[in-house]
Amino acid sequence: MPSCTRLIRSACLGLAVALSAALAGAPVVAQNGDKPAIAIGADLASQAGTTRLTLTLSRAVEARGFVMERPDRAVIDLPEVNFQLESGTGGRREGLVQSFRYGLFAPGRSRIVIDLAGPATVGRIETATRQRDGAVLLTIPLQRVDREAFRKAAAAADPAPAQARSAAPEPADQRPLIMVDAGHGGTDPGAIAVGGVFEKDIVFGFAQALVERLEAGGRYRVRMTRDRDVFVPLAERVRLARGAKADLFVSIHADSISAAPQVRGATIYTNSEKATDAESAKLAERENRADAAAGVDAAEAPPDIADILQELTLRETRGFSSGFARTLMGQLAPVIEMSSKPHREARFVVLRSPDVPSVLVELGYLSSKRDLEMLQSPDWRAGVTGSMAKAIDLFFTNRATLSRPATTRRSAAIAPVLP
Repeated sequence: MPSCTRLIRSACLGLAVALSAALAGAPVVAQNGDKPAIAIGADLASQAGTTRLTLTLSRAVEARGFVMERPDRAVIDLPEVNFQLESGTGGRREGLVQSFRYGLFAPGRSRIVIDLAGPATVGRIETATRQRDGAVLLTIPLQRVDREAFRKAAAAADPAPAQARSAAPEPADQRPLIMVDAGHGGTDPGAIAVGGVFEKDIVFGFAQALVERLEAGGRYRVRMTRDRDVFVPLAERVRLARGAKADLFVSIHADSISAAPQVRGATIYTNSEKATDAESAKLAERENRADAAAGVDAAEAPPDIADILQELTLRETRGFSSGFARTLMGQLAPVIEMSSKPHREARFVVLRSPDVPSVLVELGYLSSKRDLEMLQSPDWRAGVTGSMAKAIDLFFTNRATLSRPATTRRSAAIAPVLP
């Protein structure tokens, strides 16, 4: 007898109305239609070495599947899909599926990443129309294979990398350019609070508020590495900052330690090959796995510095980064609870630009009830973004120019991202 786990049913009236409206308002069309398909249900069932993930959709879409190793994952690429699934969908295990996550992967593209409980390949993906209501069922079969067959399938896969938009500077505008980076996004939710709140949503809202505050002052040009709930690879975030010739990179995150809900407070990180402590090293390791969580293999940067000029630039940039971190710490301390070690160092991929001063700010802990309440408070957000903006003002007031070698700046868009 097959074992079937029902993860979500479309009994919710709001979702049923959404599906009915979608089916009544637009016929099944190709994925270049005006509106994305709506997903309102996800089921898992296992039988005889095969586990099937079935999505209930408002219309048919094309899907492409492949597998990846280290860790073992199956990845399903789709056109943009509006996932209206119940909170917690994807968190239960069934057969070959350990868990799965979903979301917007790039503009116009969505992705499902399935964590596998054992080696498996993606079989033929099938689409069928349910007669009683016209909903479309997209069935993704995962078939158990041995390790060697899985390894060959993973090697043969050729997932197309996300094509994020490249930022171009405005040559006539000499104001400093600030790149604000909202951590995680799309298929990568980041840390998850007990109530189901995603880190990616909290930090995106904060990043937007910071951008608005900086733009209101008129002293800076401001850009974001992502301006919606979309996945952007870590190395691409660095490339965007370097390609735009940003003068400062500020990455916004929030941490979580479920085993220690009493731990709270903000921490500012800068890049270093040697972590300040074991806790910082573990955090950097978790953050650096963001690409894998979204079904992307992170390419390792070359280990050697290209020349003495870049080495000197890297040292200078790290000095600027540490200086800004200290200034930021001084401005934040009066308005936000700081951790016991408010400035730490670790090897974060997103902070590895050799010529853009960069910091990563962990605003607090989603595992702390008090921190979570503050992170969701508009008044708290206004106070903290105001203090951050003041720290940025002080940083640039103390430094008329960034003093970066012209050779490095001219090659910034194509130079390797250094470790």
